[in-house]
Amino acid sequence: MGRIMSLDIGRKRTGVAVTDELQILATPLSTVDTGELIGYLKKYIQAESVERVIVGYPLNLDDTPTDATPVVEKFIRKFANVFPDLPVEKVDERMSSRLASREISGMGLKKSQREKKELIDVVAAVMMLQEYLEHR
Repeated sequence: MGRIMSLDIGRKRTGVAVTDELQILATPLSTVDTGELIGYLKKYIQAESVERVIVGYPLNLDDTPTDATPVVEKFIRKFANVFPDLPVEKVDERMSSRLASREISGMGLKKSQREKKELIDVVAAVMMLQEYLEHR
């Protein structure tokens, strides 16, 4: 059984999380510059068995696309060209960054650490993946 990977794609950075090989637990992997993401994924997927990738799909509360939706759609097309045999599944990411910020606030970190965008991105990826695992 391979890992499931979660991507919280942003214009500048992408939070990356993965499951263990038994697909029980979601853990943070990294925050990667979005422009370098495909290269990062090539290296990771070559080293580890990845069975599926879930991508946070940004929509407004009324189900209309956000300004970030085209960025994610462009990435999904590029990913499909580079990894044609690896399934990609879109998951609702509404409020994921806000929920990640709230979760981080409860960790007892200093304010300067809590406000780091990199931490928010990777925690959002973990939360999306854990929710995916719980509902499949």
